[in-house]
Amino acid sequence: MGQSDFAPYFYDNGAGSSNGNLALFSISEDTSVGTHVYTLNGSDPEGEPVTFGMTFDKGSRDYFSVEPKSGNMTLIQTLDREVQDEIVAFVTITDGRNKSTPSTKFTIDGHSGVLRIRAGESLDYELSRTHFVTVVAKDGGGKYHGKYQVMTSTAIITINVLDTQDSPPLFVGTPYFGYVYEVSVPGSEIFTVFAKDGDQNNPNAMHYSILSGSDGFFIINSSSGCISLTSFPVQLKNELYELKVGPDGFSDYSITTVTIRVVDLNNHPPTFYGENGQQNRFELTMYEHPPEGEILRGLKITVNDSDQGANAKFRLLLVGPSRVLRVVPQTVLNEAQVTIIVENSSAIDYEKYQFLTFKLLAVEIDTPERFSATADIVIDLLDTNDNIPKFSSEFYIARIPENSPGGSNVVSVTATDPDSGLWGEVKYSIYGSGADLFLIHPTSGIIYTQPWASLDAEVKSKYNFYVKAEDTEGKYNLAEVFVTVLDQNDHPPEFNQNFLERTMIIGAPVKIEAVDEDAEEPNNLIEYSIMKADPDNIFDINTSTGEIKLKPYIRSMEIVQNITKQKDCRWSVVVQARDRGSPSFSTTAVVKIHITEAVSRPMAAFLMQSRDNPMKALGLTVSIITVIVLVTVMISTIMYFRNTKSNRITPARRIIRRRPKEQRSWTFRPRFGQSDQSFGKFFIDDDSSDNHNTNNSSPRAKPPAPSAPVLPPPPPVHSRPSERLRSVPTVSGSLASRNTSRSSNKDGSGISSALVSELKMRIEQKINEANQGYYY
Repeated sequence: MGQSDFAPYFYDNGAGSSNGNLALFSISEDTSVGTHVYTLNGSDPEGEPVTFGMTFDKGSRDYFSVEPKSGNMTLIQTLDREVQDEIVAFVTITDGRNKSTPSTKFTIDGHSGVLRIRAGESLDYELSRTHFVTVVAKDGGGKYHGKYQVMTSTAIITINVLDTQDSPPLFVGTPYFGYVYEVSVPGSEIFTVFAKDGDQNNPNAMHYSILSGSDGFFIINSSSGCISLTSFPVQLKNELYELKVGPDGFSDYSITTVTIRVVDLNNHPPTFYGENGQQNRFELTMYEHPPEGEILRGLKITVNDSDQGANAKFRLLLVGPSRVLRVVPQTVLNEAQVTIIVENSSAIDYEKYQFLTFKLLAVEIDTPERFSATADIVIDLLDTNDNIPKFSSEFYIARIPENSPGGSNVVSVTATDPDSGLWGEVKYSIYGSGADLFLIHPTSGIIYTQPWASLDAEVKSKYNFYVKAEDTEGKYNLAEVFVTVLDQNDHPPEFNQNFLERTMIIGAPVKIEAVDEDAEEPNNLIEYSIMKADPDNIFDINTSTGEIKLKPYIRSMEIVQNITKQKDCRWSVVVQARDRGSPSFSTTAVVKIHITEAVSRPMAAFLMQSRDNPMKALGLTVSIITVIVLVTVMISTIMYFRNTKSNRITPARRIIRRRPKEQRSWTFRPRFGQSDQSFGKFFIDDDSSDNHNTNNSSPRAKPPAPSAPVLPPPPPVHSRPSERLRSVPTVSGSLASRNTSRSSNKDGSGISSALVSELKMRIEQKINEANQGYYY
């Protein structure tokens, strides 16, 4: 339910009040500017906050200002009664939506009481025919019963406005539209206009006329305003006419426009045409899977609507399998060539549909009749080899018992090709590393074993290979075949020997073992049992592991001696090993067991236990030797690295000697008849390998030494008789201790220095001689 919204109002507190609606307010001319002289007061019926305002006549001075929220009115201009004894102010009150203002069309002379129309205002009969004015009369005021008061009186004046001929005629019901139909005849009424005088108190009679736009095809009745057709519709040259119609004798403000449209009747539905005329069925033969976006050029379709304008506008729709084909254009005006385009190539599949049927619809859009037409489109599809053979499964699992005869069926595979004719025929073949023992029938897909094949689960129990299905054009598909050879219980358990010997220590078992060569359980699971024992009821056997042990009560050799009187305790047991296959096979072995007590020394005990198993003792011996060798190698490695850290590589000097033209030897002989064995001889021999650096670790060959001039014998060196001369240092470096290195460098320094100096002098001399010869 809507909430009422009323305008705010002023409080009327009467003359002499300092707040209210400012009615009959008096103020002394000597009031100072800025004085608060009055308070506007009012309220809103809905309780909304109100604001106040004040305006003055145009051209007059503003003597007061009002604070909008409080309504406090302040004097802002000096007052002079001799200049102006009356101030007219207009006060307003508003709640933000509704505003209450006094009437401003009339004014009254305060002395004479003459009521006049305010300057700049006018009365309009067409807008307001009656005005109500409230007039207040007051005296000059005086004391009454000792109290000053002003006496007032109120009167309401009703002012009726008289109409005059000052308003033009007005057309009613504009805008005007008329229609001419194709079945209309001359004289047919098209439309009737109506106008009335704007001065309704004393209206004038209306006379109508067509001012322009008829082109001689329309006339109007001057009294009734009825517009009629003067010609047949076929003679009309335009589809739209705009007639200017107005009353006689009035200005352009009284002219109106009548729009007349020549309308075609919707009496023709859309029609489809082929190459031979009107047609409602179209056929086409094409291959499946045409490219998307291809136009079906074999369809020659035209659609036409003989009506005009909106009656000839229609929409084309293609009804059939969704999103396979689409029609262009979708909206037609009058006539169009219909184009069918492939939208989804994969849906045009011969294997799904041998023919496709669509309905082509043409439906009018903007007519109430919504005429339509329908045509059938039939597309016959031709097959192509667009499919590859497809297996019924991606892989096949087959099982065949071992020892099956050659040519036994293994599994049958099936692949289908949905293409028609020869394209749908499938041939099978197999290949792969596991296909050697198998064959496949090329047309039936039956896989069987080779005639010579013998399947043995113990040799190989799993085979896998590929089967290929191929059509006549070479399109193919693959599937994988997994063949499991089922194990048959065709091997009995076997002991290594039929007669076994074991040594049993009292309290410890001995183990025998049989082997079944079958590939799978339970055919290769063996159960052990004692068939016969001598003496009887002495041994127990574990049926799963084959461990034989004495009865629990036999705990010492004394008990054994009580059972048998022989010194050598050798008892015999017949053990049977039986598999769990079906049928079950078994074998037996005679086990001779030597009973002895445990030996206190571990090695003796171990050798006693290993007497029947010498490989065990050999393995232990090899292990001990290996450990000893590893420890020895480790200790040697540590000692080697320690010795290496205590040595260092001494620096070595390289003496470069030129190759002499002739091989000569230098002999250093001591003075004073000293033995030349103290010096030795230093030979220069390019071909000798003794002068090569044998300690050089570089694999590269030493470059050929440059030739040098023949040197004279070095100067004699004086030495003490007891001093032993040391040899000249060679080119090679040596690995030695620090003390040895120092003494070697110290003893040979004299000879080395002399040799180097002499070599240097000879080389410089030869270079100078060569240079002189070059310049001369």
